[in-house]
Amino acid sequence: MKKFNIRKVLDGLKEQASSSVSSGQSGAPENNLMHETLQSENFQLCKTVRHGFPYQPSSMAHDPVQKILAIGTQSGALRLFGRPGVECYCQHESGAAVISLQFLINEGALVSALADDSVHLWNLRQRRPAILHSLKFNRERITFVHLPFQSKWLYIGTEKGNIHIVNVESFTLSGYVIMWNKAIELSSKAHPGPVVHISDNPMDEGKLIIGYEAGIVVLWDLKSKKADYRYTYDEAIHSVAWHHEGKQFICSHSDGTLTIWNIKGQGKPFQTITPHGKQPKDGKKPEPCKPILKVEYKTTRLGDPFMILSGGLSYDTVGRRPCLTVMHGKSTAVLEMDYPIVDFLTLCETPYSNDFQEPYAVVVLLEKDLVVIDLAQNGYPIFENPYPLTIHESPVTCCEYFADCPVDLIPALYSVGSRQKRQGYSKKEWPISGGNWGLGTQSYPEIIITGHADGTVKFWDASAIMLQVLYKLKTAKVFEKSRNNKEDKQNTEIVDEDPFAIQIMAWCPESRMLCVAGVSANLIIYRFSKQEITTEVVQLLEVRLQYEVNDMESPPEGGGGGDRDLPTPGAASPSPQTTGPPTHPSTSSNSSDGVRDNVPCLKVRSTPLKQSSGYQVELVVQLVWVSGEPPQQITSLALNSSYGLIVFGNSNGLAVVDYLQKTVLLNLGTVELYGSNDPYQRQARSPRKTRQPAGGNGLCDINEGSASEDRCKSPTSAKMSRKLSLPTELKPDLDHRDNSFSRSRSSSVTSIDKEAREAITSFHFCETFARKGDSAITPCLYVGTSLGTVLAVALNLPPAGEQRLLQPVIVLPSGTLARLKGSILRMAFLDNTGTFLPPAFETWYEPNAAGADSEERDKARKRRPVSVSPSTSQELQESQYAVVCSEKQAKVIALPSQNCIFKHSITETSFVLRADVVQMNIGNCVACFCANGHIMTLSLPGLRPLLDVNYLPLTDMRIARTFCFTNLGQAMYLTSPTEIQRITYSQETCENLQEMLGELFTPVETPEAPNRGFFKGLFGGGATSLDREELFGETQAGKASRGLAQHIPGPQGLEGMKGAASGVVADLARARIALDERGQKLGELDERTAAMLASADSFGKHAHDMMLKCKDKKWYQF
Repeated sequence: MKKFNIRKVLDGLKEQASSSVSSGQSGAPENNLMHETLQSENFQLCKTVRHGFPYQPSSMAHDPVQKILAIGTQSGALRLFGRPGVECYCQHESGAAVISLQFLINEGALVSALADDSVHLWNLRQRRPAILHSLKFNRERITFVHLPFQSKWLYIGTEKGNIHIVNVESFTLSGYVIMWNKAIELSSKAHPGPVVHISDNPMDEGKLIIGYEAGIVVLWDLKSKKADYRYTYDEAIHSVAWHHEGKQFICSHSDGTLTIWNIKGQGKPFQTITPHGKQPKDGKKPEPCKPILKVEYKTTRLGDPFMILSGGLSYDTVGRRPCLTVMHGKSTAVLEMDYPIVDFLTLCETPYSNDFQEPYAVVVLLEKDLVVIDLAQNGYPIFENPYPLTIHESPVTCCEYFADCPVDLIPALYSVGSRQKRQGYSKKEWPISGGNWGLGTQSYPEIIITGHADGTVKFWDASAIMLQVLYKLKTAKVFEKSRNNKEDKQNTEIVDEDPFAIQIMAWCPESRMLCVAGVSANLIIYRFSKQEITTEVVQLLEVRLQYEVNDMESPPEGGGGGDRDLPTPGAASPSPQTTGPPTHPSTSSNSSDGVRDNVPCLKVRSTPLKQSSGYQVELVVQLVWVSGEPPQQITSLALNSSYGLIVFGNSNGLAVVDYLQKTVLLNLGTVELYGSNDPYQRQARSPRKTRQPAGGNGLCDINEGSASEDRCKSPTSAKMSRKLSLPTELKPDLDHRDNSFSRSRSSSVTSIDKEAREAITSFHFCETFARKGDSAITPCLYVGTSLGTVLAVALNLPPAGEQRLLQPVIVLPSGTLARLKGSILRMAFLDNTGTFLPPAFETWYEPNAAGADSEERDKARKRRPVSVSPSTSQELQESQYAVVCSEKQAKVIALPSQNCIFKHSITETSFVLRADVVQMNIGNCVACFCANGHIMTLSLPGLRPLLDVNYLPLTDMRIARTFCFTNLGQAMYLTSPTEIQRITYSQETCENLQEMLGELFTPVETPEAPNRGFFKGLFGGGATSLDREELFGETQAGKASRGLAQHIPGPQGLEGMKGAASGVVADLARARIALDERGQKLGELDERTAAMLASADSFGKHAHDMMLKCKDKKWYQF
């Protein structure tokens, strides 16, 4: 509570300070205009859920009864998967790699072994799993872990070759130890190496098989504490697997061979197989192959057994993809994988190792994918993966997050996306089907959009803390495929790899209009349609957006060519320039002296483009080379469906495009926006004069100057590269932490007199006051620059309907609104009651409807009415408030007087990476994410600090590029190249989160053990059990060595963990589960009693029959 009290005191101080500022600037009345509803108590920061493929996976486990899957990673993360929509993320504090996972099958618990030689017990019976116990080994390194089904004794193999036994319930070591020298005795002169395998004989729990890396396998008798048999092979062992009858086992070796051994063999394998080796005709050993890293041996009741293995390919298959081999009877299927295999598991019908296994699927964990293969169908098809594991299919380059979308949007995207699904999947249900969905209390639709390096854009349904792909758009289809012609490439492209990468996206959910800006200085505008069309010619606009300060007096040659219908920079007057629609896309070529001019970076396809239902190209806009200068990459973008305009900017200036009339309305350098009122003394400088040669690559470096260097760069470009390249995020050597925040870092330089260029960093369309003292609101475009200036541009739009398509739109810069420290990141507007004013929009209509009534279409396309309409009698009363946030500070400016009424310095030592004006349930606020890792919220309009949490102290380029805030307290970022982390800063969501999360553990009855049969029970031959409690307990085994391992209890112990879930619903759920479990146990007890009675009756009947049969026989007749 202290925290909130201190915040309230600070809030009070802030209000006093703000009131003094406002009274000095625009009089006292503004202070009491609005009552702020949001307080510190409304905010709390917590992680909600993590989506995507586990980054750098290292191990895997499966619970065959609960039907849940666990994956461990090299960074100590745990990801648990149940039915689609049931996912969970946990993290080991040490961050060490997870080397092994073992479920306590159907017990709701999981054991994890880490590379730092610690073992942990996780409780999965709560919605957020937690560690109950930990054990840290001090003297030995853990190499293998095995937990038999329905046993509480965990076997741990070590690098020294010893095996220790841990009681899972108390997490204490047993005094029973299998020492390596006792296990091998005189069978080998050398150390056998680390333990690579431990498992008990399926038919005899008292016999343990131990595999050592050097090639020795030992069958250990637990009761007599000695080795029964030893099996030696001259190749290293990687894995061992039992036949279910316990009479044979199979080993995989480093030379690509499999050896099958009888347990009572005479020191030689019963059979040796080289699955991928070429068999010589003279009977010699086959040529060695690559190591078989893992083998599994699974039996079926009616057919041949399955041998499934990874690795073992011939060395002459250079460049062949990693393979999983399935050997079934006489057939061998080699299944190629897209990525290296980390681990695989065979899913079987029974959890009992001493019964026919009946395998039905194989789960294959790859480095960057999870594949499940159907073993029951011919050809072994894969299951369609329902998890959102394809986020990283191509590296993510940008993200946008939208909460509270129109309700018809997700069904519309799903309907067009469902037609894109691949065919040929298994027809069976996804086999990992455990857990239950949470009780979602959030009913509003949420959508995440990801832009990728290959030019794809993916739409995801993110409602109710789930994630499901809806629709995939391939923007590269618009362009010609690049040929491997180096000269051609150097003439056009400004990036080495991934020229179609998405850099910025602008989307209007209401009209479904989409605009994407690519890394090659291009824009594509899309309309959404449910009908297929074929576009004969893709509409194209080419824009010369090149601006230099010293060219203001003398425009460059060719810059104002009369044969082109596009406006040119360099005009002395900042008057609006408009163009008519071009009849054909302009063709570009190099000028006669060899200098590249009017050449776009990518070539738009000239053949007809078939466009399926979904997003269809409306217009392509490309920036072109100007006199040998490459176009600067686009740094900001905005779209307004009501006005029919898009605007984009870079370090040279901005351009406004009318996508309805397909014309460029305005093409200005940043300085020309100021007109004669430019406040900065800029040094006249031509980049061409100071440019260094770009080596032999033929590309001009687009970075210039120290201060503006980073601002002009792609957010994904590698540091100091002469060619701009977009690195693949999955390559660790390209993850430059020191190159973070390229868009923003440069603007913290305060010596603006050295700046030759001023980049455009943000836009905002609105209906507001264009100039100081205006009495009426008009459509406007507000522009933010990297030097902290906010400028207004007035828009004069024709009436909606036919006239909108015929009359020109007049665009006129109308002066400066404000100046802030640092680059402008976000602008928004509030009315005089503090209500958020969204930009005007049009509602969606079907653009390809046949015979559509023009009147209905006109109605649909009328601009949305604006709620604020001040009368002339309110001239002295402020009618709107502009909220402006930069990298360093935030301001609230009253309109039309343009007085700053509130000001707040967000950070002095760092800078803001992302800022958004968001709507909460009971008010609005400014949400900021700083480069130093702090997440903050500020009240509106008073700019009081409401939340300040040091969330991510170590940020990198990926997080900086993908962090997004959205309405209702939601936010997200890419926490790894393959995973999205979602967080909330809403107290209400944090409180309800427990009920929203899915349950991993559900009470399920354990399947019956296989029937031993009467004669096996009578004469032996069935599975024999072992009293491990007596053997490993302290009474007989004694105490373990004190210094061997250290026991670390969980954060709150078992009782604390059981009570970790909060809320009445959680308490009721726990009580229900406890009752279910108790009822289940009582039911099991009843069943066992009934089975014993039936067995006794059967035995009595058999005994009586035998007595009657033998009653009259003499002794010599037996």
